[in-house]
Amino acid sequence: MNRNQSFGALALTTLALLLSACNNKKTEMTSTTDTTTTTTTTTTEGGAASGSSAGSTNPDTLVIQESADIPTLDPGTTYDTGSGQVVENLYETLLTYQGNSLTELAPLLATEWKEENGGKTYRFTLREGVKFHSGNDFKCADAEYTFRRNLVTNTSDSGNWFISESLLGTASNANDDKSITWAKIEGAVKCDGETLVFTLPKADPAFLSKLAYIGQAIVDSEHAKKIGEWDGTEATWKEAVGKDLTGSPLAQNPSGTGAYKLLKKDASAVTAVAFDDYWGDKPSIKNVIIQKVPEQAARLQAFQKGDADMVETGGRPIIESQLKGKPGIAVVDDLPDTSAFGITMNQAIKGDVVGSGKLDGAGIPANFFSDVNVRRGFVAAFDVPQYIQEVQNGKGETRNFLLPDTFPGYNKDLEAPKFDLEAAKSAFQKAWGGQVWDKGFTLNVSYRANSIPAQTGMEMLKKNIESLNPKFKVNLVAKEWSQLIKDGNEGKEAMVMTGWAPDYADPDNFVHTFYSSEGYYQPRINFKDEQIDAWINEARTTTDTDRRNELYTNIAKRAMDQAYFIMMPSAPGILAHRDALGGISQDTFNPMISFGTGTYWKNLTKS
Repeated sequence: MNRNQSFGALALTTLALLLSACNNKKTEMTSTTDTTTTTTTTTTEGGAASGSSAGSTNPDTLVIQESADIPTLDPGTTYDTGSGQVVENLYETLLTYQGNSLTELAPLLATEWKEENGGKTYRFTLREGVKFHSGNDFKCADAEYTFRRNLVTNTSDSGNWFISESLLGTASNANDDKSITWAKIEGAVKCDGETLVFTLPKADPAFLSKLAYIGQAIVDSEHAKKIGEWDGTEATWKEAVGKDLTGSPLAQNPSGTGAYKLLKKDASAVTAVAFDDYWGDKPSIKNVIIQKVPEQAARLQAFQKGDADMVETGGRPIIESQLKGKPGIAVVDDLPDTSAFGITMNQAIKGDVVGSGKLDGAGIPANFFSDVNVRRGFVAAFDVPQYIQEVQNGKGETRNFLLPDTFPGYNKDLEAPKFDLEAAKSAFQKAWGGQVWDKGFTLNVSYRANSIPAQTGMEMLKKNIESLNPKFKVNLVAKEWSQLIKDGNEGKEAMVMTGWAPDYADPDNFVHTFYSSEGYYQPRINFKDEQIDAWINEARTTTDTDRRNELYTNIAKRAMDQAYFIMMPSAPGILAHRDALGGISQDTFNPMISFGTGTYWKNLTKS
């Protein structure tokens, strides 16, 4: 397992969502379901049916319809929003986010914590009187087991790379990094009585944010061992390294401390019921049903009829054209955008995409984009304001950094790159000592097939570049997403429109990913900027907020000067729900929570 593999899983799902107006980020599944209405059966916690009418008219039942199934219910491998929306309501983490804030953390299974030893030691006081769904009491041993299990397994399908990076100093597991020993794992997380103690090899300012990620939710260790999970001992730990947990015993039979417990999971639906022994405020809605309905038309019809409280809509164009203003439907707009998108410019292109491989008008050299003036020309030739109008219906703002402007570390006072064809022309005239302007080039660019935003953006770029010089040619090719990801990761694409969504609310999750010579996007961009690397590494180890902000501003300025990416604009979120569903608003929406409402099920109401 390596960091790039786990990053790739998230990047793929993220881009599939945000570059398509009509496709959800999850893989669409086939189904024989073609009905447009839904009859639901509510249940008591004991599992007895209490037959009722359609969910949207029943205040005790929340009905959600989506296009795909739920891959796993094991927190140790949850790394997709489909799974996360369920897992975060069955399980709980030590910390969570305070309201809609991305910077303030609130207690959950921990009641307080103390930082010691210059940020290399954390001591957590754990909540008392908490029960798991199995009836077992929550103890420090459960938290110790959970984190050790995550460090041991740490598969490419999980987000455990970033907790391993904090606690062991490496994103890899013991199969790929032989420096990992049981002693290191045991020393990184242990109980001191009922106090949980983390020991880090160096300070990590993002550590607390990482603990709020649902993949670090606390599992019931006694229950887990009983049903056949790793026994938590040194004698067996090597057998569990890298073990696939997607269909694990815990995925089939979860036991968390959350406000809801699993009732049933099959190919067509996941059903959860309120947990009677939940330690916190009891949920208002007793039953939650997530149904798999692949056909968008069927989901939209069910939603408009009131047979579902929320559905996977297909995004802003569908909501604005088909749902907004319809009876019984409420729309919440201008939600914070926590993703960042850009167009990469590969400085060491592999494969035959370079054409002739020369500056002769029939191709480009493999290192075409290593000239800063080539990059500056492309950046100045992309009309971001036009993209906002044509693709995003006028919603969104230009950006100066591949970091969401909702995140700490983003400096809104820096001016974003401007669309300026004269500046683009001037840059191209200087590029490669004047050869680019004199000889021209043919550039082959791929975009994701069936993605209207990606196609439109690339067509805009092509038109503007070719308008500068008749010797400039840009050929656009539609590619299946899986192939585009594969070729991009292998460095075979000259330019790719791509992006990132956060694992945890810290700027490092974006800045290192995009700009570090060791980051995920390195194979697609192939640049190394020693000054930026030094600033990134310093920001990763200092807990001084002001200094971190200064460093990120420095990185943003230099990255814009060097034109490493064409930066796409922000894209404010939008969601629709039945107006009988309460608890959804801009004030309560936190984009770091997986479920579409931006809050937990326990905080929702129905009338």
